[in-house]
This record gives sequence, C-alpha cells and structure tokens, in this order.
Amino acid sequence: MGKLPLGLLQQFVLVARLGNLSRAAEQANLTVSALSHQMRQLEERLERRLLVRGPRGVTLTVDGQRLLEALGEHFDGIERALARFRTPGDHALRLSASPGLMSSWLVPRLPRLVAAHPELELSLQSGSALVDFEREPVDAAMRYGRGEWAGLHSERLFDEWIAPVAAPELVARMAGTDVHDLSRWPLLGDPNPANRWRDWFAHYGGELPHRYVAHFDSFEAQRHAALEGLGVAMGRMVMSKSLIDAGRLVVLGERYLPVSDAYWLVYPPRSLEHRGFATFREWLLAEADTYCRQLPGPRPGGGAG
Repeated sequence: MGKLPLGLLQQFVLVARLGNLSRAAEQANLTVSALSHQMRQLEERLERRLLVRGPRGVTLTVDGQRLLEALGEHFDGIERALARFRTPGDHALRLSASPGLMSSWLVPRLPRLVAAHPELELSLQSGSALVDFEREPVDAAMRYGRGEWAGLHSERLFDEWIAPVAAPELVARMAGTDVHDLSRWPLLGDPNPANRWRDWFAHYGGELPHRYVAHFDSFEAQRHAALEGLGVAMGRMVMSKSLIDAGRLVVLGERYLPVSDAYWLVYPPRSLEHRGFATFREWLLAEADTYCRQLPGPRPGGGAG
C-alpha cells in the first residue's frame, strides 16, 4: 500500500467531522468532485469502505469511525501546535453562527464591516451544532443560550423576545377573528422542546390548543411555513424583525414576551491574540448596541392584553 499522503488523511478527517462534502470542500479550497475523488482514492488504497454517501451528507462506516478515532487526536494536536504561531497581524477570521442568525442578522450588516475594514478575510460557517474550539479552526461564534460555556469567553450581545407572527395573507383570511384569542387561530407547533406556546398562554392567559396545524423540527422550517400562510408561529424577534419590517410577517396583538436566553459572542482565550478578531469584536459589540437601541416597543413585564 505504501505511505499515504498526510493531506489525504487530513481531508478524510475534515469530511468525517463535517459530515458534508460541500462544506468540507469549501474549507479545503477544493471542488466537491476533487474531494470526492480523493475519498474514493483513500478507500481504494486502504481497501475499506469508509464513507456512505447520501442525499443529506456522508456518514461513517465502522471502518471509517475507527480511522477517525485513530487520526483525529493527532491532527488536533498539530492544529493546537500551529495555532501558537499565529501572528497578531493575521486578518483571516473564521466565524460560526446558526443559519437563522447568520442570514437574518449578521450577513445584512457585514457590508458595513467590510467597507470599514477591507483587510479582513471572513470565512463564515453556518450550522446548528456548537463549535468545538479545541478541534475546529474557528475564532469565534455567535450563540443563543445563557452564556454558560466552560473555558470560553462569553459577551452578551442582545436579548430575545417572542411573539405570535403570521403572514398578512393569513390575517386577511382570518378577518374578524380576535387576534387576542389565539385559540381560534391555526397555530404552528414550536420546535423549542420547552414549547414557547406554553409560556405564552401562561403569561397572557388562555389554553394550549389540543392540536397544532403542523409540527417542525427547526425554526427555519416553522418560519417558512408561517411566511406561506400555513399558520401562526411563535416568532423569535431577532430572527423575524427583518421580515416584519418588510411586511412579510405581522405580529398579532403586539404582545411580546421576554425569554431567558440571549445571543452571545463566544470565543476561546487564544482569539484574544488575534488582531482580526479584535477588529471584528469591536465592530460587533457596536452593532449590537445600536440594534438594541433601535428596538421598538416591547418591555419586560408587559401585561396581558
């Protein structure tokens, strides 16, 4: 078999961890076809099936999992060693955020960052899974939660509010139906395991419906269903504000409810030595402050209406 190229094994670890050829190819600066060819070449040389390719990505076979376990820690050690040699003048910045926050809040503001700091080289990673800063070459992440991530710096950016939202088309179809009596409206199930509808009815009064029009496993799918007029979603305002401002969603009854989770900038201690991150952090905190000051109406403890 001979010695295997180190780069070939490194690409395998990248594919195995991301579970997606497209994302792995993007990070490796390769085409998807080239990376796929490399993976087949590795399987042929090892005479083992390592990956199972499917419509939603790739999964590991038993042999593939064993190889990842054997290689992963060694490449992590190399990455940690090289990270110590990163120069403070490095302006290449890798950022991670959930798909919803990335598309609805961060990306619309990035042109201002790029205009003010054209020296920055941004690499954006969109995904719902938490970044493992020990294993992945990511400098910072925007996360939703309570700021409790061991070993990481967390800076609160802005709070979150929820409110029932619906498409104008649905509001027109339900003309004459009291927006304060949501039990008479078609409701969409909440992807949050805690069920924000329960919090909503407990605060503003009323009973949970016996059934929902539909259930979803992601906020993106739920929001899309609301945009299509399928039913009323319990909307997170940070994610929904641009759609509300554009008139594509309407807040029913203008009744908002604060939640305990918030949005945070999260980063490992090593990022404090990264000049590009320092520039991004200063810009992001200023954008978050401006955003908070521009928020309309909702205040904590708003009464039932």
